[in-house]
Amino acid sequence: MQLSQAQVEQFERDGYIFIENLFSADEIGVMRREAERLYAQDRQEIQREKDGKTVRTVFAAHHFSAVYELVARHPRLAGPAMQLLGGPIYIHQFKINAKAAFDGDVWQWHQDYGTWSRDDEMPEARAMNVAVFLDGVNAFNGPLYLIPGSHRRGVIEAGHDVATTSYPLWTLDKRTIAELVEQGGIVGPTGPAGAGLMFHGCLVHGSPPNMTPWGRTIVYVSCNRVDNAIRRFKRPEYIAHRDFTAIELADDDCLMRLAAA
Repeated sequence: MQLSQAQVEQFERDGYIFIENLFSADEIGVMRREAERLYAQDRQEIQREKDGKTVRTVFAAHHFSAVYELVARHPRLAGPAMQLLGGPIYIHQFKINAKAAFDGDVWQWHQDYGTWSRDDEMPEARAMNVAVFLDGVNAFNGPLYLIPGSHRRGVIEAGHDVATTSYPLWTLDKRTIAELVEQGGIVGPTGPAGAGLMFHGCLVHGSPPNMTPWGRTIVYVSCNRVDNAIRRFKRPEYIAHRDFTAIELADDDCLMRLAAA
C-alpha cells in the first residue's frame, strides 16, 4: 500500500494520518477473536490495570500469535511506515492496547519517542506508530487524543510517572500541554473497527479513561528504521525488541488465508 502525496504532506505537517476502513470487517473479526484468546492467557507480556484483572496491554503478541505475526508485517500497516520512514524497518514494539469498558484507565500525555530515546537510546526520531482499531472508537470510549503539529517540537522535557497507572510513562506537564494545545488544538480520531491511524514518534498524545459500556481496543505496531536501532537494553525484550532484522511484507490477503486454512 502506498500513501498519496497529500497524505505524506499531512503526516509531515500534522504528524498523523487517519484512514477509515483500512481493514475489512472479516479481517477485524480474525484479529478480535485472537485478541480475546490472548486476554485469557497468563503471560508476562500481558499487563493489567491496577485492579490486577482487567487487561491493559498485550505486548509482543506477534511473537506468540500467528495472526499478529501477520499483522506486524501487513502491507497496509508496514508498507506506509517504510514509505514515510524512507527505508527498511523492524518492529521496535508491538502492543494490543485494550481500554476495557468501564475499567480502561488513562494514558497520560506523552511522546513515544521520548521513551524510546530515554529508556532505549534510540538515536533519532526515525520511528513511528501504525495502528488499527479493533472496535469502533467514538467520542466517549477513550479515543486517542493527538496534538497536531506537536511532533515538530522534537523531544520535550518529561517526568517519569510511575504512580498514576500500572504502566510507567514519561509524561509531559500541564503547562507544556496547555501551550501545545493553544498552538495546535486537540483532535480525537474516531471511526469504525478497521480504521487505521499512523503517527510520528514525537507526536504528543494520550487518552482518557473509558467510562462507557463500549470497549475500545487498538493494535499498535511501532516501526523503526533498521539503521536507527536502539543502543540500550534496559527494558524487557518483549517491550523493546532486540531483533533488528528488516521485516518482509506479508501478502495483502494473509489474514483471510490464515483464517481459511
